[in-house]
Amino acid sequence: MNRLIPHPVLSAALVLVWLLLTAFSLGHLLLGGVIALVAGWVVGHMHPPRPHFRRWWLVPRLLGIVARDVVRSNIAVARILILGPDHPSYHSGFIELNLRLRDPNAIAVLALVLTATPGTAWVEYERRDSRLLLHVLDLRSDADWQSLIRDRYEALLMEIFE
Repeated sequence: MNRLIPHPVLSAALVLVWLLLTAFSLGHLLLGGVIALVAGWVVGHMHPPRPHFRRWWLVPRLLGIVARDVVRSNIAVARILILGPDHPSYHSGFIELNLRLRDPNAIAVLALVLTATPGTAWVEYERRDSRLLLHVLDLRSDADWQSLIRDRYEALLMEIFE
């Protein structure tokens, strides 16, 4: 059953949504079922490996750092927006960062952290080279961002996951 329908709840929900969006008929039921099965198989192949926490007790520390950074970043973004985009110290841009993380779950957590922090946006990740393209609202120095990500988030995520 697991091989035929790897995600039965997801597949059933997709069939239900399909039937709600279309007029109910046997053809739509069969088409929705096929789409739901294919989607379940695709999702089954996209799942990263189960996370293995090496040091799970560091998770609250990471959450505290992220919460503090989000608050500080909210204040910084508000200052930039209140002072206006013509403020002389305001300069946004893209930077490329070289990541040391290899665990897909740790990379996903880093993506969530950077995207949830106001003023930064995860744009692209090249897995082969472990390169991250990041947009920063207030870009001062590429080296500062490289060390910030490496020392503040990557090191802790490597301790937690790898």
